[in-house]
Amino acid sequence: MKTTQKKTKTFKLFVLILLVGFFGYAQDEPFSCDYNAYLFQRNDIYALDLASGSSYLIKENVTEGNVNAVGYNPTDGYIWGSVATPSKTIVRIGKNFNVESFYIDELPTSSRYIGDVSSEGIYYLKGGGKIYYTIDLNPDSENYTKFISQGTFSVNLSIHDWAFNAVDGHLYTVEKGTNHLYRINGTTSEIVDLGEVPILTGLDYHYGAVYFDASGRFYVSANQTGTVYVIKDVQSLESGDTMDSNLFAFGPSSSSNDGARCPTAPVPQEDCINGLDDDGDGLTDCDDPSCSGVAECPVILPEVSSGNDGGLESNDRLSQKINQRNYLRVKGNHKFDIQTAKKVVKTKKYKTSIAKNENIALQDLIPLDVIEGATAVESSATDLVDITNATELYSLDYVKNNETIAVVLATKTEDGVYEHTKFICDRLLGAELLSVSTIELFQESDENGEGEGVHFIKSIIKNSNGSKEFVLSFSGRLINNDENFQIDSHWNIDKYEAGATYYNFQIWASSIDDLLTLGHEALELFEVQKPITNYDTSSPPPIFVKKGEYVNGKLELELINVRRSSSAVIDAGFKRTETSDTEYFNNTIQLNGNYIEHVTIETGNIFDIGFRIENEFNLTPDDLFMSDGVWGKDDSPAGTTVTEFTISQNDNVYTGSGYRVERNISLKANTSEYVAVFRSFTPRFTALDLSEYDVLEFDASGTGDIEITILKESVDAWESQFRTTITLTEGETHYAIPYSYFKSTTEGDIDLSDAVNMVFTMSSDGQTAVDKELELKNIEFTQQALSVGSEVIAENESIIYPNPLSTKTNIRFYSEIDTKTKIEVYSLTGALIRRVEVETQIGNNSIELFRQGLKRGLYLVKVSNDYRNYTASKLVVD
Repeated sequence: MKTTQKKTKTFKLFVLILLVGFFGYAQDEPFSCDYNAYLFQRNDIYALDLASGSSYLIKENVTEGNVNAVGYNPTDGYIWGSVATPSKTIVRIGKNFNVESFYIDELPTSSRYIGDVSSEGIYYLKGGGKIYYTIDLNPDSENYTKFISQGTFSVNLSIHDWAFNAVDGHLYTVEKGTNHLYRINGTTSEIVDLGEVPILTGLDYHYGAVYFDASGRFYVSANQTGTVYVIKDVQSLESGDTMDSNLFAFGPSSSSNDGARCPTAPVPQEDCINGLDDDGDGLTDCDDPSCSGVAECPVILPEVSSGNDGGLESNDRLSQKINQRNYLRVKGNHKFDIQTAKKVVKTKKYKTSIAKNENIALQDLIPLDVIEGATAVESSATDLVDITNATELYSLDYVKNNETIAVVLATKTEDGVYEHTKFICDRLLGAELLSVSTIELFQESDENGEGEGVHFIKSIIKNSNGSKEFVLSFSGRLINNDENFQIDSHWNIDKYEAGATYYNFQIWASSIDDLLTLGHEALELFEVQKPITNYDTSSPPPIFVKKGEYVNGKLELELINVRRSSSAVIDAGFKRTETSDTEYFNNTIQLNGNYIEHVTIETGNIFDIGFRIENEFNLTPDDLFMSDGVWGKDDSPAGTTVTEFTISQNDNVYTGSGYRVERNISLKANTSEYVAVFRSFTPRFTALDLSEYDVLEFDASGTGDIEITILKESVDAWESQFRTTITLTEGETHYAIPYSYFKSTTEGDIDLSDAVNMVFTMSSDGQTAVDKELELKNIEFTQQALSVGSEVIAENESIIYPNPLSTKTNIRFYSEIDTKTKIEVYSLTGALIRRVEVETQIGNNSIELFRQGLKRGLYLVKVSNDYRNYTASKLVVD
């Protein structure tokens, strides 16, 4: 395998200011107003990019006790905070993360978790209640690091952080519960209620980390979800004004936290209509959360995929089984309808524990009535039990306004964790992993937002159809002689305990708030059955594949390099065909150290590949699996026996301008009814747009007739799909079949903008067992390859023009193969008057016929070859 790296264009200044060299600065080096935001959690520090929401740990255990109430001091360039241990102590933190402590005797011994520093260097510090404290942190002041005063506000706000706006010099904060924005005059202690923040309506989060930028935009982060919201131009607001607020980014969840940032540093903004990634977060226009509801971008509340569609090809064992399942669904006219699906409602047993001698049912762990206005309908894809390692499966779709807005898919496995997750697949098939961060499900929390929360990885997936899903997964297993549950949640399947019995949950929703609600309720339902005593979770991968594409022997990957690593290791296993042995490769690739990296891996022709990518820090690696569309066989009739079914790889990497269906098949069977081979265009039976092409071409040999069916997603009934029939020859023949030759019994002209599958069927008469053989190679969809003219003549038809004939005429017809063709002229009495044999080629053919002694009158012209007999045409001779 060969890997190459494309040079990426240098990003704007905010991307270039990287967090490298932190540990090489001299003692007491200030931060000096860099572009980063800093998220403090207990005594750890994370670098946070507000534009992308991405973060990573840059310093652990920076202080002895937890640090909170942090703020950037514009007068000295340091970050200041308050620590729990030692008591009554504040700290100064420099860019090298050395800490200097200052004892302030006038401070209370506890409850100091709100703080920021004004442009004059005055540190405003507060805990619960109305009292606040000020400390002089201006290094030019003779009272540097000295207590100034204690003040009392007129109202007691339930807040968890505040920040100074450099534009007007006031403090701003958002209250938990009411979601009101407040302006605080630090000099007079006046508090102005500016009203409810529209984007926060209905939410009930702690806002423990808030930040400003140079333009007076106020960024508010919700602890539990990590979502960053923005309120624009807060300095211009008066009570009663309409606020301009929106989503901004999906960042990491946190608790016991606080945020600090230089308020005069800008934060890059996305232009939502120019088609560019303006803020360097890897998201363009409407994919960027900050564009939700802006310009032509819809509010981020799309419909999500149903639980009934569950079943992904997350490993090479599953891909063929999922493909067979999907084929049989289409053939059986399977259609899941949320309108007629079984509705599920609460019963008196909801959230009650089972008897000790009973087994826990998946239904006992499924949330109900927790999303306002949503109806739960059962969407269980029970056919997955036969093909995955799940022994039980149950799923609910949560439906609002006739759209699925969330799904809980629960499975029970008895030999290890459920073997697929949504984020492993699809990134090489048109989907994108927009974001990976954390969501926090609290066990308990006090009024200050402090509490022991559990961080789970949340991801945001943009599906190939454009819909977006917030995704969470975890699994519970019984421990301590089945007396307790342990909850495990990992990005990598191999981190779960091998051989254990698991209750697996995959939750996806169109809203991160609904995802949090469902996840929290599901854990409570676990707790009802057995107390949860342990959590084992992993951190998000610091480098991951956002999207990729396999095209003609190459993997083109776009990476999100959160820590700006300089290299990464790719470890992969791949198969050339569905039935070949696995091959392996391991490569180290050099990176540019940019947030977004582009990498090319030359694989040659492959059927599937699973690979792991990790950076030099040996943190959580990213795992991916890609399968091409799969070849399968349908030998379901009782009178059918397949004696050979072989899949072989194409000889060469495709260089044509069409769309090639990779890999070739060879089949031998005996049947009294039928035998078929089929090929999905994508592994998940999703639609592929082949409308830009006009002709299906392939090389084939075999016995008898073969019916070719192309399945369209928009055609519900199997019987109504588009079909045509060709005759095979013993020798290998190249066929080129125009789309117009495919006919449906109920539909009009074929439109292959939504092709999902193609089927090649050989039949008997239902009584006599016959041997069937098929060799099928080099399948591709191409634009018209016509030798004469530009219009394909209808199947079995020939055209004579001019007619009547004076001196000569042209006989035109379309041939699917290269062959010898006979032109015969008969009188009306059936006498053969003339016969010519010509070499004809694939495409439209035009054969000149001269009068040469033909008398005036009416004749019949027949065109035929070993492949087909065309309908006879009348010829008039003047």
